[in-house]
Amino acid sequence: MIITKTIKSSTSLAKARSLSHSQVLLSQSKSQRAQQPQQNSTDVTTTTTTTTTPVEAFMPRKYQEEIFIRAQSSNIIAALDTGSGKTYISVLLIKWIVLQPHARGKVVVFLVPKVALVEQQAAFISSQTPLRVRKFHGRLDLELSDRANWKAAFEGADVVVMTAQIFLNVLTHSHWSIDRVSLIIFDECHHTRKNHAYNGIMREYFQVDPAERPKIFGMTASPIWNPKDAEGSLQTLERNLDATVIAVREHVSELLENSPRPVELIKEYHPPPDHYLYLNPNLWDTLSYFRSDNVDIPWDKLLMKYHVTRNSLGPYCADLFIYHDLRPRISQLLYQIETSWKEQLDDPLALYGDENYGAAPMDVDGVVNFLKPPIPVDLEQIDAILTDFQSWFDSSPPSHSSSLLHSSSSPPTPTSTITSSTLTAVTSHQLPTAQSTVPITVPLAWCSPKVKALTEVLLEYYTSTFHGIVFVEQRQVAACLAKILGNVPELRGKIRCAELVGHGGGHGSGRHNSASGGARGKATVSVRADVKGMGLARQQDTVKMFREGELNLLIATSVAEEGLDFPACDLVIRFDPLHHMVGYVQSRGRARTKSSSFVIMVQAGHTAHLSRYTMFQSSEPELKRVYQSREGPTRPASPGISSDSEEGELEEDDPEDLAVRERYIVPSTGAVLTYGSAIGIINYLCSLIPHDAYTPPPMPKYSGDYAAVLELPASLPLPIDKLVYRGPPRNSKREAKRAVAFLAVKALHKLDVFDDYLLPITGSKGRSEYDADGRRLMDVSSIPEILDVQVREPWTLGPRLRMHVITIDGVDAAGLVTGTELPTLELMSEGHTISLRCTDELVFDADEELEKLRMLDDYTKTGIWFCVTGRPITRLMTCFVVPLTEHNCIDFEAMQRVIDEPHGTYDWTGVTEADYDHLMVMNCNQYGRALILHNIRKDLTARSVPPPGSREATHATYEDYFVEHWTRKSRAAFVPTDCPLIEVHSLPRRPSGLYRPMGRLLDVDALRTHAAPVGLIVPQGACRRTHFSEGVYRAFLFLPRLCRRATDLYRAREARFQLGLPPIADDLLIESSALPTTNAKWNNQRLETLGDSVLKLITTVHVMNKYPHRHEGQLSQLRQSSVSNRTLLARAKEIGLERFLTSEGQNVHVWRYTVPEEEDMLSHMLNSCHAVQRSFPRRSLQDCMEATLGAAFLTGGIEMALHAGGALGVSVGSTIPWSVRYSRRPESSPVPPLFSELQSVMGYEFHRGDLLVEAVTHPSFATSSGASYQRMEFLGDAVIDLVVMRHLFQKFPNATSGQLSAARSRAVCGPTLASIAVRRLGLHKHLLINNAELSTAINRHVPLLEMLMPDDVIVKGWKYDPPKALSDVLESLIGAVLIDSAYNFERTAAVVEVVMSDILEVLTTNLPRDPVSELMVWAATAGCKRIAFQKSQSNADLRRNDSISVVVHDVVVVGPITATNLSLSKGLAAERARLLLNDPNFEMNLARLCNCGKAVLERRSQTDGSTESAVEETPDLTDETEEGFATLAKQKLDEDYAPSEHEAVDVEDTEDVEEAGTERNGNAMEDCQAILY
Repeated sequence: MIITKTIKSSTSLAKARSLSHSQVLLSQSKSQRAQQPQQNSTDVTTTTTTTTTPVEAFMPRKYQEEIFIRAQSSNIIAALDTGSGKTYISVLLIKWIVLQPHARGKVVVFLVPKVALVEQQAAFISSQTPLRVRKFHGRLDLELSDRANWKAAFEGADVVVMTAQIFLNVLTHSHWSIDRVSLIIFDECHHTRKNHAYNGIMREYFQVDPAERPKIFGMTASPIWNPKDAEGSLQTLERNLDATVIAVREHVSELLENSPRPVELIKEYHPPPDHYLYLNPNLWDTLSYFRSDNVDIPWDKLLMKYHVTRNSLGPYCADLFIYHDLRPRISQLLYQIETSWKEQLDDPLALYGDENYGAAPMDVDGVVNFLKPPIPVDLEQIDAILTDFQSWFDSSPPSHSSSLLHSSSSPPTPTSTITSSTLTAVTSHQLPTAQSTVPITVPLAWCSPKVKALTEVLLEYYTSTFHGIVFVEQRQVAACLAKILGNVPELRGKIRCAELVGHGGGHGSGRHNSASGGARGKATVSVRADVKGMGLARQQDTVKMFREGELNLLIATSVAEEGLDFPACDLVIRFDPLHHMVGYVQSRGRARTKSSSFVIMVQAGHTAHLSRYTMFQSSEPELKRVYQSREGPTRPASPGISSDSEEGELEEDDPEDLAVRERYIVPSTGAVLTYGSAIGIINYLCSLIPHDAYTPPPMPKYSGDYAAVLELPASLPLPIDKLVYRGPPRNSKREAKRAVAFLAVKALHKLDVFDDYLLPITGSKGRSEYDADGRRLMDVSSIPEILDVQVREPWTLGPRLRMHVITIDGVDAAGLVTGTELPTLELMSEGHTISLRCTDELVFDADEELEKLRMLDDYTKTGIWFCVTGRPITRLMTCFVVPLTEHNCIDFEAMQRVIDEPHGTYDWTGVTEADYDHLMVMNCNQYGRALILHNIRKDLTARSVPPPGSREATHATYEDYFVEHWTRKSRAAFVPTDCPLIEVHSLPRRPSGLYRPMGRLLDVDALRTHAAPVGLIVPQGACRRTHFSEGVYRAFLFLPRLCRRATDLYRAREARFQLGLPPIADDLLIESSALPTTNAKWNNQRLETLGDSVLKLITTVHVMNKYPHRHEGQLSQLRQSSVSNRTLLARAKEIGLERFLTSEGQNVHVWRYTVPEEEDMLSHMLNSCHAVQRSFPRRSLQDCMEATLGAAFLTGGIEMALHAGGALGVSVGSTIPWSVRYSRRPESSPVPPLFSELQSVMGYEFHRGDLLVEAVTHPSFATSSGASYQRMEFLGDAVIDLVVMRHLFQKFPNATSGQLSAARSRAVCGPTLASIAVRRLGLHKHLLINNAELSTAINRHVPLLEMLMPDDVIVKGWKYDPPKALSDVLESLIGAVLIDSAYNFERTAAVVEVVMSDILEVLTTNLPRDPVSELMVWAATAGCKRIAFQKSQSNADLRRNDSISVVVHDVVVVGPITATNLSLSKGLAAERARLLLNDPNFEMNLARLCNCGKAVLERRSQTDGSTESAVEETPDLTDETEEGFATLAKQKLDEDYAPSEHEAVDVEDTEDVEEAGTERNGNAMEDCQAILY
């Protein structure tokens, strides 16, 4: 007979009193608070978390006010029942503390023990206060090493809510300090015991001066762990938290009324029987026949969990557990076998096929072996058994994981590919979603008596509004119980349930579950069995569904005992036994309405479990009186040793061990190393060591018992004696492990493996506060995207003027006067050589200086008007063109004639044939158009008849033609008829300052144009001859180019002098500072691309040698911190690089060399400034930094690049040449005979054979006696990158920056380097590996790589994915050459060019586009603007995108396609989409889907800026939105149509075009000047 006992609590019998509405609100539990409208907090990148919807304010109750008032005066621990509003008391305290003067500049820290509570508590605080609330937990995107953002996040917050371990890490690494905290709130503070992170935080608290310590406020419903020693438990908690446990004293009745306790019941059930009326044989019995070591399954662990589940739930649930655990394991094993087979087919694409994709063969010939893959017999049988039992346990569609088992020796068909079959099987057996059930009805006869008793309880308490929680101990019990309850006939239609478990992992699955670290390698499906934990997102989803009523029952582990927001439950059931007081109190707290019931399930006859519960229940009132009745208890002044009587610890901390613990504080930063943090710091270091998919993650190894030995991974570049540490003897194994980790971190810090913040890396994603040399970077967050700067400018007038002579083809033509001594220069244009030289200082008499300057100003304005701009100039000039005498003095008489008659004279006396083609004249009807006299036709007048075929032949006389074309509304045409006609041609204006440096001249520059100018006929009497000599007006014609060249040279030389740059060639330095906004035929983008590679190498060499004991992952971060855009921007601003950049456009229709409008000549001369205001994107500074390095490298190689880097503030170590700084060891070491042929092929003999051995040693082969190739690979990657880029830069002088980058990426990508390693050097034969899977993978790829031709790998290499080790070993070999040659770059570059000669030979800048670009350009050409890529997850539980689909007009055309990496997935999807959308027979081709209309393609005659500038303006573009895809596609299309330098419209062409529009533009000027005539 089942016995049911009822125990009524006195609390549940208390009378209710009337409450106000606000009091009712306050009385709600945490779950009710969660129902209030509130805005979810954003992640740490958001400045504040605020409430956007109205939230009703809580009103404090009397007992809450009591606790709040006591908390103001001292540190307290509020011991209140669940649902009594402890969190609201903390909010009151937060509001109070932030108003205190001593709290200014400090933050409030709210600590929680679980991740889910961070979201919950942050949202509640945000809804109740206007404070800035930040939240932190391990799943938010803020890395531990990101000091800058940690600091910014704390400084930008008033309250931070975080898990305890995160805050302890922050304190350990000195990102923040205890003395900068005003209040610490510990939620569920009873965890402050032993080595919990709460206790670690408090240990740091006690290290702070008492006057600087923050206030402490603890919250718990169960302050006593051990009821046998209640006073000891309280004292331990108080000692650890430096606080006093208090309870409500004055308003107890109100507390009891608002914190009702449930009715407690005991439900007994019979022990499980030995036999059930169930399947015979069942699933486990059937599988047991095929247990074998040949199948990688942890049978012993499964057997243990099977029996636990069977005893608890019955045979059906035990088999259910086994099925859902084994199904994904078997699917994964089959997946790996099929993957291996597909690779052997030399058909990588077949691996990623689906129904639409098919098996597309590669374009490489080879023999294909279609042999059936070997499958262990036991594995085949287990898979068949699971398939047979699927209908009993799995409600998902039938899987085809065994399709491979039954395939023939023919090639796979699309329907048997892994993506469409096996992967489905793998991903369909993940953790079930809420309310997932089994496919059949589950009779109670298949269930244990315990489940039957549970069913009875649920039926007894079920109502339509029922909410309940069943607490269990193990995850597999929760999962199975949640699956079956809804299908038990008695509960069908009543119970909607799901499991709720913690985040941790279950038992392992052998090597298949070893992490790959995200490395690029073969696709491995990470499988999570049902016994695994739940992710945060799934927890939140489940809780939300329970809160909103979609679920009415949760099967939960201890994760639901405390903190999480739930509705007040009608029923709470302890399905498994209670083990400690805290579990009893916390789980009972979920039943907190007056009508709730708390059911304890106890097996009949199990007196120990019943006695424990009875003891908990009966002792609770007595325990509460311990802290409720104490009057001013004495709190220990400092932390001591925890009570030995506490429950729940498997291993106690020995007092002797605690007494000898040390603390290690870094004086410079305050970072703290403790025994509690040391193991985590070691693990963090090892987690950053790179590894490929075939190598297990490097992990520290601990051995020994009470005197531990720590062995660090051999892949750490440490001396042999620094890889192993022996710790001191301790009294516990755990303490011994902590002690040896503590010693290791101290030693590694001294070796500079850890920095002074005890971090292995500093910064994250280019956000470090320091560069690789530890120099602080300025904060660039306040620098605007568009800079307004003062740029150096030579054009100014000062008290001292300089005379310069303009020479054209060796003849002095005119003078140029300005206030700056301009550099001597020479340029060539249109076959003319123009030069400028400074002669002497120009001095005027003081009394006539202003008059003379006005003459120069008027004269120059007239010349520029006629010869350059075609429009008048109103501002004062800053430079003057003047006529010269034969002694190169200013010809003031000639100037006066122009000033007196600026438009010329009608007096043609003295004009002879010698003036033909030299004299400049002006037609008064078209004033502003300068003409050159060609001939005087005395045989013609205006009344003559035009000859047939001439332009004027449409009219009876020339006069008629002139009158019609020159008449304006404001004036009549002036056409004299008593004078001859003259033949003239237009003087081509030069409105552009565009020129080419001498090293970049084209034929158009070196050769004079011989095209006959367009002739005109005009009346002589309508024209004035001007007073400008031929030399002067020719000087005016070339003036824009002279000014531009002089400006460029002036800025370049000023930069060289003021920044301390080495003697970089003038033209290269000019090019490095020319921004794309200049619209020149050349700018700094090519040099920037080259400089990027230069910067990468020189910083790589520096960090490699500065940090000899840091591994590749650390070095990569150090390099990133030195080459990131943020660092370059900071360094550029520090040195003032913006002062020397050239951003002005070439067109000078509006003359720019003038005095500012608000100044007059006198004030300008008195306050002359060699600067002018300019605006350009801040990104220009970063580009210019790299471009300058590229210019230095082209001028003087690596040595000059080092000098330039030092001047620019880049982390290069020093300017001492590498060969001197890093001279190689004089002693040599022999090269093993194994490498003789390799050296011959490379054309290089090693001085040190040990370097060669290290270069071919894979991390799996590395031991404590020798290093792996990882650091050398890091170096060689940078070397190859620069060598290839220099080759492309020099071979293709007209290629754009984008073309250079694209070609480089093809040459240095993994497949290309792997093909060179195998086909050219045979490095697969030399590679030292100790990994069977990697060796097998390499052997599979070698035949394919050997057959790949260079052009194939360049064009189609993106489709291949050989093991990374093949490309790594080539890079490491090149790195070894650089080191062995004493860092002789040119010698190493020669080796690279030899090794890569066939690749470099076929490499071109006109490569076919990659599939993504091809799809974009094709779509843009077709005019479609509604295409986008869509990411998805092949395994939803991994929370990681690994698949890509192509969506066109909201229709998924291709995908999802899953590959080994997301980039390959996108390429495969784009390639397939391009083919299908263009296929007229495809039902979803673009013509049928798209209604955007055809785009009209217009070829741009000139660019308005570079692609880089456009991207800068739209930094958030992504191809995952239709708008972003269309914009990026348009940019790529524009790149295709943008003219390159050799095909661009040249200066002269633009000038001819300009002339064609002169008449149109001149009409307005004619009207303006009509008054002159």
